Amino acid sequence: MKNTDKVNRVVVIGAGFVGSSYAFSMMNQGIAEELVIIDLNKEKAIGDVMDLNHAVAFSDYPTKISFGDYSDCKEADIVCICAGANQKPGETRLQLVEKNLRIFKGLVNDVMESGFDGIILVATNPVDILTQATQKFSGLPRHRVIGSGTTLDTARLRFMLSDYFKISTSHIHAYIMGEHGDTSLAVWSTATVGNMPITQYLKQDESYQMENLDEIYENVRDAAYHVIQKKGATYYGIAMSLVRITKAILKDENAILTVSAYLDGEYGAKDVCIGVPTTVNRNGIREVMELNLSEKEQEKFTHSVETVQNIYREAIEKV
Repeated sequence: MKNTDKVNRVVVIGAGFVGSSYAFSMMNQGIAEELVIIDLNKEKAIGDVMDLNHAVAFSDYPTKISFGDYSDCKEADIVCICAGANQKPGETRLQLVEKNLRIFKGLVNDVMESGFDGIILVATNPVDILTQATQKFSGLPRHRVIGSGTTLDTARLRFMLSDYFKISTSHIHAYIMGEHGDTSLAVWSTATVGNMPITQYLKQDESYQMENLDEIYENVRDAAYHVIQKKGATYYGIAMSLVRITKAILKDENAILTVSAYLDGEYGAKDVCIGVPTTVNRNGIREVMELNLSEKEQEKFTHSVETVQNIYREAIEKV
């Protein structure tokens, strides 16, 4: 790994909606001392850099923001990849796979040719498949290639449960696991409100019903489709998810986040990257937490794993 005595440098590849929102959030929170933006559309990226620098005077953090190229990845602690084709209205994340695998093969090769030896954070969809492909293309240790996974799904779940129970999101503990997509699952068996199991909390008020929680999960699962239909793309939520992961890495937090991580036997799954509760620190992924899933949840998770595996194996052979 890099010398951590140096200032923290993050390189953002892709200055689209997600990349620029991530950069803006990074500047606001002062997560890294240096932020470099790379994009094929040089003028757009330079414009973003100018615009962001004009806002630094109103920030509490003197982040150094610049336009760069792949050579800047050499000294980066984190390269966050937000580049790729966007999800269109009515299109599933998995339907994006072949287009973005081709983009990623060249892009990751350019990153590694710089001499990069940090952590790659993948945001582009289908994120689970592209995370595993990035591991393959980069040759980096698996714990140093991380996908955004179901961090955004989990944030959406916490928000909707918070709204339902009228309890602060900071006291809602519930995870979405599996594919960042249609085969994800809400893990109700371990969910809590405060320290109380959510199934027990439901009994506090007869207006609370398990059927309502199932409806909340469906709204979480389909949230991206609704947002894309209304405004064309999702970017604020995923940008904040990426910032949260970045902070966990650079601050060496050992935070538990549902990132896309490589499984090698955990939950009975092997050779797949998928969203699971994971301890994240300066070295990347420290460990995968194995929750005690119910039998039904394990079945759903296995189905999600198999869905991602089948599409990955078929698509990677074409690249």
